[in-house]
Amino acid sequence: MAVAVLVLGGAGCASVPSGGQVITGKPAERAERVDDPYVRLIPVKPRPEWGPAQVVSGFLAASASFDDNHKVARMYLSGRSSWNPGFRPSVTVLSSRITEPQVVKASENQATVKVSGEELGTISTDGQYTASPKGLEATFLLAKTPQGLWRITSVPGDDKTGLLLSKGDVERAMRTVNLFFFAPDQQTLVPNGIFLPVVNRQTLPTQLVQALLDGPTSWLNGAVHTAFPRGTRLRHGVQVDKEVATVDLTKEARAGDVEQMSAQLSWTMRQLSEIKRWRLRIDGETVTPEGMESTQPVHAWEPNSPDGQVPQGESHQNAYVVGPSGFLGTLESDRAQPVVTGAAGRLSRPAVAPDYREFAGLNPAGNQVLVAAPLTGAPAPRVVLNAQEGARFTAPTWSRDGTLWVVETKKDESWLWVRPRGRPPVRAAHWGLGGREVRAFRVARDGVRAAVIAHIDGRPQIQLGRIAHAPDGSLDVGSFLPVSSELQDAVDLAWRDYNTLAVLGRAKRDSQTLPFLMPISGSAITSLGVGSLGEPRTIAAAPGAPILIGTRSSGKDQVCRQRAPSNSYSPWICPTPAKDPNYPG
Repeated sequence: MAVAVLVLGGAGCASVPSGGQVITGKPAERAERVDDPYVRLIPVKPRPEWGPAQVVSGFLAASASFDDNHKVARMYLSGRSSWNPGFRPSVTVLSSRITEPQVVKASENQATVKVSGEELGTISTDGQYTASPKGLEATFLLAKTPQGLWRITSVPGDDKTGLLLSKGDVERAMRTVNLFFFAPDQQTLVPNGIFLPVVNRQTLPTQLVQALLDGPTSWLNGAVHTAFPRGTRLRHGVQVDKEVATVDLTKEARAGDVEQMSAQLSWTMRQLSEIKRWRLRIDGETVTPEGMESTQPVHAWEPNSPDGQVPQGESHQNAYVVGPSGFLGTLESDRAQPVVTGAAGRLSRPAVAPDYREFAGLNPAGNQVLVAAPLTGAPAPRVVLNAQEGARFTAPTWSRDGTLWVVETKKDESWLWVRPRGRPPVRAAHWGLGGREVRAFRVARDGVRAAVIAHIDGRPQIQLGRIAHAPDGSLDVGSFLPVSSELQDAVDLAWRDYNTLAVLGRAKRDSQTLPFLMPISGSAITSLGVGSLGEPRTIAAAPGAPILIGTRSSGKDQVCRQRAPSNSYSPWICPTPAKDPNYPG
């Protein structure tokens, strides 16, 4: 069996969404591990005495090294093979359970070798991962050279650009990074996560900026906007000197908005700890956004955050709950303080608009959507939607522009309803989960991404979709992709921040529903705290705010929080008699 030498390098790693173990107590802030050491693979060259199976094994191992355009892997090929994956290849990701290569047909000068295993998903040439769990059988054709050496003449799949990599290979050779593009409001940035091959730390800033200039992946294309004019490229690689990076763009960038381009670059480059400030040049000339110095901090442009303006410290936004008698109240010092009493007995799953001008909820049966305004002193909520017989609604969710979203669903069917402020609800023109039962639907604070729990193949699955606005004003909400397969029986979710979901579900080893943090990149999920939570039903989260759980225990509704919310290990306590916690937005 061929082997490869592993050497410790200096970049981060990525986790494949359909894999990755549950890591208990791992802080969410470290989920991406951008600056952790990475394992660099030094591939082994083919040896003269190796037979067909050993050559295929060595080729698969060497394929995980991106050094010198897969120089060593190409040594395993005959001159007849056109395989040349380049720096941004398409990748078929296999689990670690791959069989030893087997020779299934052989003659003196030709051989056929098969490898079988479990396919987890694919990574496209633009870095977009798509989970596609299924069995895989790959066939390699080999022939002897005039010198009597076995070499591969045909690689399975895409003979020119494809790679077959194990999950472990991907975690060593690639990493997840975010590229940032603008939402339709031209103000809010939207992260676009991609898998990026890692060669060395010195070239990483250049790789990252080049990927940003390439534009969004096919998944987000049409839903977001880039400020970089068509044809904009790097004139030189990104230079970093004493924590200051210089980005020199080609002359095409002169037609772009300097402030917007700066926001995209700042948010993208801030992922690299070696860059604290940076300088923008266009065709060799330094360009400075209004009000900035010639070098700008990477943590500028906070107003463009995908999470909006995040309150800090003790001033973080209040949570809302349904009190014991059915009133809508704020959660203050572990007590529910009434805000709206006119909904007594009628309200569940409340959702407060980001600007606090309206709130929505469901009736106790979940088959009516209720809306009221203003938040303070509001009259009894009025019904804006009634579900058809046998259907129910998911908890309402708001986007930053005051649009209300809710899914009507029953077994194997669902419909997305959208209510812009001041207008009646309408069904979305294009809804990608129309043939699925949907348990939860939450719009991200950027207004472009949506997380759902949908029934796929008989079990609930967490997926991420995108919201695209057509020129005629209609909505296309679809392109849903699995986030992770690590949780079973997910019952509710919320956006903790633009990178992370808070989810109620069961890991494979669990016998009860528990809270987890789930990075949407597919990195390992995090189990939150310990303690008895009864029957957890709902979860609420917001940037900089404690995660809250609505649970039922001993026949009573309770809202639970961690004793020390900043500590992932902290135990849960349930001091508040209330239900259905929710943060505005």
